[in-house]
Amino acid sequence: MGKALYRKYRSRSLDEVVGQDHVTSLLKNALKQGRISHAYLLTGPRGVGKTSVARILAHEVNKLAYSDEPHLDIIEIDAASNRRIDDIRDLREKVHIAPVSAQFKVYIIDEVHMLTGESFNALLKTLEEPPEHVIFILATTEIHKVPATILSRTQRFHFRPVNEKQVVDHLKSLAKQEKIKIDDDALALIARHGGGSFRDSISLLDQLANTTEHVTRSVVESVMGLVPQERLDQLVDAIVHRKSAVIIELLGEVVDGDSTAIVLTDQLVELLSAKAATQPDLYQLVDKLLEVPRAHQPRIKLVAILAGYAHVHPPKTVATATPAAKVITSAPKPAVKKAVEPVTEPQPQPSPAPTPTAQTAPGDFDWDKVMDIMRKHHAPIASVLSRAQTNFSSGTLTLSFPYTIHQRRMEQPASKQLLMRVINDVCGLQPAIVISNGMLNNEETASVAAIMGGGEPVNAPRD
Repeated sequence: MGKALYRKYRSRSLDEVVGQDHVTSLLKNALKQGRISHAYLLTGPRGVGKTSVARILAHEVNKLAYSDEPHLDIIEIDAASNRRIDDIRDLREKVHIAPVSAQFKVYIIDEVHMLTGESFNALLKTLEEPPEHVIFILATTEIHKVPATILSRTQRFHFRPVNEKQVVDHLKSLAKQEKIKIDDDALALIARHGGGSFRDSISLLDQLANTTEHVTRSVVESVMGLVPQERLDQLVDAIVHRKSAVIIELLGEVVDGDSTAIVLTDQLVELLSAKAATQPDLYQLVDKLLEVPRAHQPRIKLVAILAGYAHVHPPKTVATATPAAKVITSAPKPAVKKAVEPVTEPQPQPSPAPTPTAQTAPGDFDWDKVMDIMRKHHAPIASVLSRAQTNFSSGTLTLSFPYTIHQRRMEQPASKQLLMRVINDVCGLQPAIVISNGMLNNEETASVAAIMGGGEPVNAPRD
């Protein structure tokens, strides 16, 4: 079985560690001067070299040639699996045993933040008064979970995420040594989605090398389930320009493909964050997108956030016509009313019949056309309206909802104003809008509630 690339090319000296010069230079200087601390704490994100440096340091303080083979005086402990108080008590008893062959007995405790409170207290006793022959090297990705009492008794070194250029250069070097044929834009994509982690990036390169003989950008996108850049650029453009209909169409195509809502969200957050520098209102959208991975239904959450953004923040143009108005301009236009003198305040006239509007005559109410426009340009509200029973009579539109949640949504002033505007654009009418609840409260519903143990009926819709 072949060795994984990240293990095969693990750094074996401080000079080989990439991207952490601010740490390695200090450690090399301390080793040169013989200033060895009894406890070190290495912090930072995963996959940036903390464990590698800990192993190198353990060999350097003992003046041993680096080896991946276990050494009796270099003990590695995974705190995630040895977090109990009994494990640390066992360690406290063994630290007093002298090294077998080396000058120092070195304990490397990885993911030290996983220890329990009692275990930390037990470890603290040893850190306060350690034997002369013992050195502790602690490593963690979550420094905020390590007690201050532990922090104060260690020399702390913070590892930084590795920048993309350093990752690309390192990957290119590995690919050359392994004779992996890979394009530069594919390397850049791997580095970008490695999150500053060498280990993650190298592991992905290893996976791709076993997938195809020639690694291209499209291969990387396919393996990682990413949205192709061309389609992603179209979606970002639609979001920036608040093209709600285009957003919904593209989302349907993208999420129905090989990608997922969560992966797409990660890509959008990255691109929109970059654009937010010149368009600050995008920061609020990015903040909302961060909720998608935690949602019960990420896909619906993503669609709702993006469609809502396009609706709440309409594009700024010189014309004041709404998207609905723009759509209907392509339809045959009715006769235009003759110009009249402008008036400051219309006065009621004692006329038996109202004067027809410029677009249609009174009574030309077409709910289907209204819903067509709503679906194209205001999908979230259209979804709510599709649940309603409608009745238009004598200039009043009554919407009866079986569920309270939809009723309350349409009772919001913004929702009613939007519906009124679309009706006016499509039908030339401004009806009074009445919102009601069509929930049944009959004997059948009551009997069901009694069978289920009582309670009030909740939004029982009509059949």
